[in-house]
Amino acid sequence: MGVSMILISEVGPRDGLQSIDRVMPTEAKKAWIAAEAAAGVREIEVGSFVPPSLLPQMADTAEVVAFARTIPGLNVVALVPNAKGAARAVEAGVHGMSIPFSMSETHSIKNVRKDHAAMLDEVRAVVGIAAEAGVKFAVGLSTAFGCTMEGPVSEDAVVRLAAACAEAGVTEFSLSDTTGYANPAQVRRLVKGVRGAVGERLTTLHLHNTRGLGLANVLAGLDEGITTFDASLGGLGGCPFAPGASGNIVTEDLVFMLQAMGVETGIDLPALLKVRDIVAAALPGEPLYGFTPDAGLPLGFAA
Repeated sequence: MGVSMILISEVGPRDGLQSIDRVMPTEAKKAWIAAEAAAGVREIEVGSFVPPSLLPQMADTAEVVAFARTIPGLNVVALVPNAKGAARAVEAGVHGMSIPFSMSETHSIKNVRKDHAAMLDEVRAVVGIAAEAGVKFAVGLSTAFGCTMEGPVSEDAVVRLAAACAEAGVTEFSLSDTTGYANPAQVRRLVKGVRGAVGERLTTLHLHNTRGLGLANVLAGLDEGITTFDASLGGLGGCPFAPGASGNIVTEDLVFMLQAMGVETGIDLPALLKVRDIVAAALPGEPLYGFTPDAGLPLGFAA
């Protein structure tokens, strides 16, 4: 494996909360983000710049970004659905932003009302906005491992669309298992395939644990040299436009596995485990997942 430091990007305040109808109070979001940063989490996706009418949960994203920007050393990122959202994100002061580009055309039309050709146009526009503002921009190749509407997604098509984005000027990519369909062999193949087209610009995996393979897929990604993994505190989240796509991988379990293996994350795990209290208090009754929080740390465990 030979990886000495892994970046864990916390996506709970965006991907976790977007699937929950009950709106988390803005002050609770701020407390959550501050506590995770204090525990050593270096990157947090704090919200998304989608129309509030579509996702009321994200109506306060600009305010949350402004708060998160005051935390020293924290990389503040947000999701944008299109160029209009990207302009709002830049105005709010994000350090980085990502756009989901669904590899399933059916899902793309359902999710953002755009086919692949229209999405490539949108990506080109966001590349320009990001470059002018000096903001990092990544494309999330979503539903790359399968789709709840189309079923299997062609790996050749994923590679082709990644290459088209690279030609449009995209400098960073993630592969997203939006629907929890991925398996370790498929992760290895797809990482290799996309790397063949875009090289080291593929940095990140966004995995779900829908069928219990999330951490196994992380290991496959590690073996292929992936250095950034998205995860959600308490396993909150999914995709509201992909029915049945529950379950981001649990940040706490991911940190435990990596630290148990001797892979550095820079995160204080006992401090991270305490952050759950903030989320649980703000969303009483909302299911929170994770084996490590339930079982506790093993006797004598040392990161």
